[in-house]
Amino acid sequence: MKHHLPALTGNALSRARTRQRGFSLITTLILLAVVMALGIGASQMVLLAERSTRFDRDQQIAFQAAEAALLDAEFDIRGPNTSTNQREALFSGRLADTVSFSEGCGTGTTRGLCLPAATGTKPVWYLIDFTDETNAAKTAKFGEFTGRTLSTGSSGIRPEMAPRYIVEIIPDATPGSSSSSSGSPKALYRVTAMGFGPRKETQAVLQMIFRKE
Repeated sequence: MKHHLPALTGNALSRARTRQRGFSLITTLILLAVVMALGIGASQMVLLAERSTRFDRDQQIAFQAAEAALLDAEFDIRGPNTSTNQREALFSGRLADTVSFSEGCGTGTTRGLCLPAATGTKPVWYLIDFTDETNAAKTAKFGEFTGRTLSTGSSGIRPEMAPRYIVEIIPDATPGSSSSSSGSPKALYRVTAMGFGPRKETQAVLQMIFRKE
């Protein structure tokens, strides 16, 4: 016995096609939403990668500027150099010669020359404002006492401002170096330098201990 499926009427066929179109529309909208979410996620990843790369670049510039300031401080201490303000004579290498070094660091011709902080207190470099560029600044500017130059400025990929440093005089505790030829205890010079990136908010701090022979 043959069975015949009932033929769809015009209204039933129209409703079936409408359901199919509705299902296709929902599927398309879901796919579009997924593609949009993936696109937004990819864009954010690219932006984050770009920011990370820029940050690393700026930090490297600040680090190199701080290194340059340490080298400039070495020229300042060791001398001689081309600056009319050179102060090689202030660094005798003897712990007794502290007249040019001040608590909280000096200004003017003794700018950036500091006595170390008392035991149990915050270090000098923690209290000094390295971003101060006024005449009352407690940090020495790159080239101020050596005559050396460094390209800086707000344009291009270079430090926005020149690196700065301070020099502390501290006892030389190295075995066999307790006294100089004159009988006075020897001194070391602790240099703390801050370099800046293309924005001065990007900073790097380096420190070294220097012995003047």
